[in-house]
This record gives sequence, C-alpha cells and structure tokens, in this order.
Amino acid sequence: MIRTAVKIAYLGRHFSGSQIQPGLRTVEGDILSDLRAITKMRDGDIDLKLASRTDRGVNSLGNVAVFSSSINDPDVLMKALNAVSEDVFYRGVAFVGGEFNPRFADKRSYRYVLRSDGMDLAAVRDCAGLFAGEHDFTRFCKPDGKSATLVLDPVVVREEDGLIVLDFSARYFLWNMIRRITAAVMSVGRGESSVSDVRDALEGKDITFGLARPDALTLLDVRYEGVDFVSPSADVFGRRVDEEMFEDKLRNMFFTSL
Repeated sequence: MIRTAVKIAYLGRHFSGSQIQPGLRTVEGDILSDLRAITKMRDGDIDLKLASRTDRGVNSLGNVAVFSSSINDPDVLMKALNAVSEDVFYRGVAFVGGEFNPRFADKRSYRYVLRSDGMDLAAVRDCAGLFAGEHDFTRFCKPDGKSATLVLDPVVVREEDGLIVLDFSARYFLWNMIRRITAAVMSVGRGESSVSDVRDALEGKDITFGLARPDALTLLDVRYEGVDFVSPSADVFGRRVDEEMFEDKLRNMFFTSL
C-alpha cells in the first residue's frame, strides 16, 4: 500500500464540517466514499486522516487528506477521484512515508473576507496588529483542552474590490480562533469597541466579541517542509468548475436585477 497525501478544496456550505458525524454529510465522509469507489478498499485499510478540522460552512482551498491505496500514478489518481467526487476538488498529490502525520504541519494559512462598508480600515489594521507574536488566546477561541498560547504571524490586511481581506498564518490554530479574532477586528472597525478593549481581552480580561460568520473563512493552505504536491497535468475538473461559475453568474444577474 502507498501512503498518499492530496490537497483538497471544498465549499463549506455543502457540508456539516469536515469530521465524520453520524447522519450528517461531511468532507471526511465524502472523501471516504470517493476512495471506496475507486479503490474498493475498506475504511480501516484506507486509514483516512485530515490535516485540519473545518467547521460547518468554512471553506478550503488547501486542506490535506492522507490515505492508503495501491494507485501509484498521480494523474490516474487525480482523474479517478475527481471523476467520482461531487463537491470535493482534488488539486494536488504527494506520496509520503508511513510515518507522515498531516496534523503536524509547518504552516497553516487562512483568509477571512469582510465587507468594507462601514469599516474604518485604519482601525482594522491597528486591531489586527495586536495579535502578531506569542499570546494567550484564551479569550479568542473555544476551549478544547489544548494550551491557548501560540505564535501568530502578522495578520496581512488589504482592501480589494469593496472588501477587506485578512490573511492569517501560524503553525496551528485553536478552535474558532480566527472567527473570534475577526469578530473583534470587525467590532473595532465599526467603532463598537476600541483597540484598548481588544488589548485587554488579549491580556486576560473577561471580554468577548462574538463569533464571525463561517462562510467568509477559507483554509488557504497547509504546508510541510520537504513535501511537494504535484498538480495533475490534465484538466481533471472537467466541466465542474465552468458549471459552478456559470451558476454564480446566473445568481449575480438575478440579484443585481432586483
């Protein structure tokens, strides 16, 4: 058996999160179904593991799934997976050793997109700047037993086409961490809270700013030193992407006509 890592993309609106949950459609469940279809293997032999958990509604362009199969041709694997998949897009592949654990990444990157109307961009930047470096993020996560102290790279803030884009990167993130940080940034940007309020919360004061919506958050990439993912040489997505983009154009035409 060959241990294989694939980069996966998906829109969170189609799934009740990434992890398998009885009776619910999940990313992990769809990947297992796809792998069963092309390998005819049992779930235990496939031994599927994901790099990052994403909540219901959260999108991905670069999560990583690792599994076992006997397919050793990257193009064959990519074509087969994308042919049977409905809402997961398989974007790249790397063959890894049996000891490879996708949870132990060197860097994870996320993007959160905000509307710029009613937002003070300078205040957004000031607030976002508070979070760079090592902090205790207890007030900016949903506790799950892990240490809340970690190092966050400087948050990159830019304005683009009437939107404010926040890019986050770190070795790992805590549950709901980015959505809670973003909620604080939004509160400051709208003038509802001050930078000092957020600084106080970061220093341990019992203040919360809510939870930003999930569908504006995208996991951009998960990277590992020494692991290079190869993109498929053929157009493995076929008409899927074109059809999705056409449907979006139809929706835009409808709503701009109201």
